[in-house]
Amino acid sequence: MDLYIFLSGAVSTGFVIAGLFFLRFWKRTGDSLFAAFAMAFWLLGLTQGLLALSDIPVEERSWLYLLRLAAFSLILVSIGLKNRRARGG
Repeated sequence: MDLYIFLSGAVSTGFVIAGLFFLRFWKRTGDSLFAAFAMAFWLLGLTQGLLALSDIPVEERSWLYLLRLAAFSLILVSIGLKNRRARGG
């Protein structure tokens, strides 16, 4: 169990660092796609951290996966908007 918490913390840290990486590119370019990726990675890190630190039974964890769904939806919507702007629509 301790190894699971340690590895979940490492994964959460990786998500936060990836979010900071995309935030740096957003500041440099001003492209909203990078900001969306940063927010999505922070949501994924939050989800992973909450799953590791909470003592929620498996059956009741489904609401946490809604945060993951929100992160992936944010990525998909931002990519769609970026492609739409690139086509001139």
